[in-house]
Amino acid sequence: MLRLYYQLKKEEKMIATALALQTATQDAVMDESTMTLASSIYHNRNQMTDDEFARAMFAYSAHIASLTATLATNVLLTESQLDEMIDVIKEFDELGKEAL
Repeated sequence: MLRLYYQLKKEEKMIATALALQTATQDAVMDESTMTLASSIYHNRNQMTDDEFARAMFAYSAHIASLTATLATNVLLTESQLDEMIDVIKEFDELGKEAL
């Protein structure tokens, strides 16, 4: 009985996390800056060269991906885990600079 309880709690947490990730993705797409960028591309598409349009679409895609990753990270990591990850990234960056 206790094992079933813990299994249900685990599944409940997994579902809550999945829903939070879905919300984070939706928030990234519906973010004001994302919508402004999309609107600008849409309204100026006829004045852009193919190369400019491709670059604008790449910037739009990169913006959504970056914002989604940021929001998903906030769902998955606590503030202290995030701080620790940033410290490790800085350490690796310094090691990389020293190696060069």
